[in-house]
Amino acid sequence: MYKSALLINLISAFILTLFVSPYAFPQDSSRVYKMSEIVVSATRTSTPSIEIASSISVIDSVEIAQSHKTNILGLLKDQYGLSIMQSGGPGQLAQLYIRGANPGHVLVLIDGVKLNMPDDPGNSYDFSNLPVDNIEKIEVLRGPQSTLYGSNAMAGVINIITKKGYGKPSYFLNAEGGSLNTYKGIAGTSGSYGPADYSVSFSKTKSAGVSEADASYGNTEPDGYEIYNVSSRFGYTINPDIKLNAYAQFNTGTADLDQWGGQYGDDPTYKFHHEEGSYEVDADINSFNGVWRQNVSLSFMRNLRRYNYDSILYNPTSAMSFYQGDQYQFGWHNIIKAAQSQLLTVGLEAAKQSSSSASTYLSTVYGNSISSFPQKDMNTISGYLQDQIKLSGNIFTTAGIRYDNFGDLGSAVTYRIAQTYLIEATGTKLKAVFGTGFKAPSLYDLYAPIYGNKDLKSEKSSGWEAGFEQYLFSSNFLFGVTYFSNTFWDLIGYDSNYRNINIDKANTNGIESYFTADFKEITFSASYTYTNTADKTPGSSDENLSLIRRPKNTAALKLNYIISGKADANIDLAYIGKRDDKDFSSYPVKRVQLGDYTLLGASVTYSILENVKIYGRIENALDKKYEDVLGYGTAGRTGYIGFKLNFN
Repeated sequence: MYKSALLINLISAFILTLFVSPYAFPQDSSRVYKMSEIVVSATRTSTPSIEIASSISVIDSVEIAQSHKTNILGLLKDQYGLSIMQSGGPGQLAQLYIRGANPGHVLVLIDGVKLNMPDDPGNSYDFSNLPVDNIEKIEVLRGPQSTLYGSNAMAGVINIITKKGYGKPSYFLNAEGGSLNTYKGIAGTSGSYGPADYSVSFSKTKSAGVSEADASYGNTEPDGYEIYNVSSRFGYTINPDIKLNAYAQFNTGTADLDQWGGQYGDDPTYKFHHEEGSYEVDADINSFNGVWRQNVSLSFMRNLRRYNYDSILYNPTSAMSFYQGDQYQFGWHNIIKAAQSQLLTVGLEAAKQSSSSASTYLSTVYGNSISSFPQKDMNTISGYLQDQIKLSGNIFTTAGIRYDNFGDLGSAVTYRIAQTYLIEATGTKLKAVFGTGFKAPSLYDLYAPIYGNKDLKSEKSSGWEAGFEQYLFSSNFLFGVTYFSNTFWDLIGYDSNYRNINIDKANTNGIESYFTADFKEITFSASYTYTNTADKTPGSSDENLSLIRRPKNTAALKLNYIISGKADANIDLAYIGKRDDKDFSSYPVKRVQLGDYTLLGASVTYSILENVKIYGRIENALDKKYEDVLGYGTAGRTGYIGFKLNFN
């Protein structure tokens, strides 16, 4: 089946290129490249996307505003090569997979601060509590990126950039409410005054939610959530060559949970509380008329999680557990213009991770127990070098290497090379990338009581991709196809005594295809991704079977229509194909297949006055019943209305 799908996609791409390319740009193709969007995450330099070989997509402030999505999770669901599995409805644990890799193989950044949780066994990130407040754009970078970003960037990077204030002071108020007794309120201000600029927002979201344990198993008790968020960014320009910046993000909230999904039913006593803060100060310094640009940064991130539940009829245990993870990081990033067509990027980083936890279990049947995970630390020193070369205006080569040292825990070397070739006469971009990645063992993997193993090595990967992008008729129409392949080894699993060891292996490969069109009043995009995954762990009961919770087929369609100067409408359609999961309530654990589903959403905005807008949004308009994760509930059809007021 995979070979058939691959053959069909490649034949289609070849035919389209063969017949369309000769007529794509009979005149001035250079304007395409001049209009190309500037992205940062692919090279850690401001680079036009047309020059970048990596598969990257950008969700900009216009798309964010038009969609009226309240959570970054909703924006990422439409991106090709990505799949999101949420253990329950809104406000519940949500994990992101890029090209079939593990959630812990995706690095998440906000204004340069790493958000992956040091207190999580897999060092993954929970997207459920990250709203879109004060977000300027999101860059989605696919493929191994450890050369520039180090650990966790084995499969890609989600780079979130907040808004910068400019101009005279402005203020906004935004409120919405709707299904599931949901409401959200946001207030913010931004602007500049002399050499200083600022952007600040505050929000609160609350909802009755849906049952985390799927209603199809007879569960009816809703599991609500409540989230507070503060986002801020400040800047001060000392002179044209020196600027200081400060960023602060903080969110805290609570959510109701159920025990282990639908198999064990509702639990009105199970509560989850979280706090997450990320903070950074940095300085941008230009020297020798821009030949040497430096960024010196110091950041701190803290994640706190607490779970507790009481004894009920089917569960005689009361429990409370607490987790804390901290990360400090110093960075010195340098961009040197070595020649007119050459940029060198050189950087040094020093980081410290720490994690601790404690749990108490009280049981009328099994007895009592208290366990603790005393604070453990990991120190990392890293250095990286990257060279970007432009040849003849249409050949772009990027190559880099990185070294990370974890002290007594070992070290890792990663590298990456990327090649782009532009055929201006036909508006064609050819691209190819090869890179390696790694993920350091989590502190839990290393030091957990009984199961930890201080001799663990880093997880490793290598991956390549090749493809093309083709402008059709003008710069307003773009079609692209990419083939990717990744190999993962030394993944952390466990032996017969459930002790952590480097034993697991996996392969992923597939095709990403996408099309965008801009007709001024109408913008349209469509994408399709085929992802094939295989567990290659020797002797595993899953050997050569698909990795769980990764759909083979996903597709998305988005349409925005500017009806008039006062109104616009959006439609988004997402298809998630069948995927395997496991029923962990059975013994032995058995594999099951979850059905495919299609989600339809829409929103409409209307400007009553120049500074007052009202909008409505509907999600899961077809009222589709589905499961992302076996046993966990999802929301049916929901609708929301709101308004936004801007004033100076």
